[in-house]
Amino acid sequence: MFKDAIRDVVEGTDGGLAGVLMDLEGIAVESYAKSEAFDINAIGAEYSVILKSIQRATESLEAGGAREIAIQSEKVTTLIRVLNGEYFLALTLSPDGNYGKGRYLMRTAAPKLLEQLS
Repeated sequence: MFKDAIRDVVEGTDGGLAGVLMDLEGIAVESYAKSEAFDINAIGAEYSVILKSIQRATESLEAGGAREIAIQSEKVTTLIRVLNGEYFLALTLSPDGNYGKGRYLMRTAAPKLLEQLS
């Protein structure tokens, strides 16, 4: 059930490579990757540490909790959508991927994932 939602986000995004539903401790609930060679779980685990730091910073600035983060590197772009205080959805896409479509699909998948998590 989680895998279908994640697959829809990855496959529906031009340039989508992989996606993961993960808790803030870096433990994957479910993931999907177009290629076996792509380790989205490792990416998610590493970025969960950064996500916690960003959330602490936004709270200390009284800006509220972080909702969405984009990390662009030379080889991939990773979008992170915070679902609640425990889980996030991450999508990794190629540098020329459709960032806007990925954001949209993550936003529309979020309520379905949250419903399944409860």
